[in-house]
Amino acid sequence: MKFLKFTTLIILLATFLRLDAVENYPYRADGLWVAVPDHADWLYKVGENAAIDVEFYRYGIPVDGVTVKYTIGDDMLPADKSGEFTLVNGKGHVDMGTMTKPGFRDLRMVAEIDGKKFEHHIKLGFSPEKLQPFVKEPADFTEFWKKAVAEDKKFPLTYSIEDVEKYTTDKMTCSLVKLQLNPEGRSMYGYLFIPRGGGKFPAVMCPPGAGVKTIKEPLAHRYYGEGGMIRAEIEIHGLHPDQTEAQFVEHRKRIGDYFKIGIEDPDKYYLKDVYLGCRRFLDLLTSLPEWDGVNLFTQGGSQGGALAITTAALDPRVNGCVANHPALSDMTGYLSDKTGGYPHHFRKYRSEATPEKIRTLEYYDVVNFARHLKCPVRMTWGFNDITCPPTTSYIVYNVISSPKDALLTPINEHWTSENTERGHYEWIKSHLLPAK
Repeated sequence: MKFLKFTTLIILLATFLRLDAVENYPYRADGLWVAVPDHADWLYKVGENAAIDVEFYRYGIPVDGVTVKYTIGDDMLPADKSGEFTLVNGKGHVDMGTMTKPGFRDLRMVAEIDGKKFEHHIKLGFSPEKLQPFVKEPADFTEFWKKAVAEDKKFPLTYSIEDVEKYTTDKMTCSLVKLQLNPEGRSMYGYLFIPRGGGKFPAVMCPPGAGVKTIKEPLAHRYYGEGGMIRAEIEIHGLHPDQTEAQFVEHRKRIGDYFKIGIEDPDKYYLKDVYLGCRRFLDLLTSLPEWDGVNLFTQGGSQGGALAITTAALDPRVNGCVANHPALSDMTGYLSDKTGGYPHHFRKYRSEATPEKIRTLEYYDVVNFARHLKCPVRMTWGFNDITCPPTTSYIVYNVISSPKDALLTPINEHWTSENTERGHYEWIKSHLLPAK
C-alpha cells in the first residue's frame, strides 16, 4: 500500500477541488486548528497509545487560556470518553489512548470564544489493514447478478445523442446522450467527450456522487478528452442536466430517499437499474467507432466510487477501476460493533433492520462486488471523512484480491484534491494496454 504522509500544517485547503464538498476548515474562517498525531501517518497498531498535539489560532493569533472540551469515540459511533484541556499560548495535548480491535478513534473538539463555537476533529487508525466486513455475501450472489445482466442484455442498446457546443473545445467534442435502460422507458443521461483528430482511444465511464442533481461541472475533467481519452460523465436518475434548480428540487421531492425505494426486495430495489444502467453505458462506449477496442475504465468518488467498483465487477471488459471513498460499503456494519457505510442504514434505529432489508443490501453492498474484481484497482480515501468513513473504505480495499494500490490522505474529509484527481488520470494512462 502506498502512503501519502503529511500533517495539517502543510495543507493549503484553498487549493483543493471540492467533491461533494465537506472540508476540514471552513472557507475564510476566523479560527484555525492544527492537530498533529505522534505517528506521522496517523496509523497505530492495536494496543499502541496515540497522542495528539493541538494548536488553535484565531485571526492567526495563538489563543490563550481558553478551555477546549473534547469527546472520543469509535468511527461514526457515540463518544465513550470525554475531557477538557486549557490552551496555553495556543497549544494543548490529548492522550487518545488505544484500541483493542482494528478500527478508528475520532477525537472531537470544541472551543467557545465570545459565544461562538469552533469545532474540529481528527481520526486515527489502529491496525485498519486488518478490518473485515460485517456484511455477508449471499450464496447466490454471482448467479443473481449473472442472471440480471443476461436479462438486461436482451434489451437492445438504445440511445439518442445531440451535440453540446458549450462544452466542445478545439481538442474534443461533447455530446449529450440519453441512454434508455429498459422497455419501460427508464433512462440515464451522460455527457460524452471524444478527442478530436481521428484515431482510436481508451474509454472511461464516470458515474456520479449521491443525490438527485444535475451533472456537475462537465469540464472539470476536460484533460481526459483533451488528453486522448473518451470520457462519459453520467447521471443515474434520468433527468436532463439542463433543467433548472427548481425542477431538480421538485424531482428530489418526488423521488425522495432512493436508497430505500424497493429495499425489501432485491429484484425491486432502486439500485438494480442503476447498477445495470452503468454497465449498459459501457455497451455504449464500446460501440463507438473511436474506441480502441481494449481499454475500458471506471472512475468515480463516493456513490460514484461505489458504482465504479460494481460496474467493473459486473463487466469483465473493464481493465482498470479508480474509486475515491466508495459509498454503499459494509452498509449493515451498524448492526455489529463498528460503523456502516453511506447512506448509513440503521445508524439511528437498528429496529428498522428487517431480515428482508438486510438480505437486499447484501446483494448491493460494494464489499461483495469488490471481492470479485479481476482488474487493477486504485483507491484513495481520507481518515477524517464523516460521509464515507475510513473504516468502510479500508474494508473494501482489504477484500480486493486483484492488483491494487491506495493513496491515503489522512486529513481529507469527503473531498479529493485536484492533484489526486490528476493522479487518477495518470494512473489510468499507466495501465493502458496496447490497442487492437
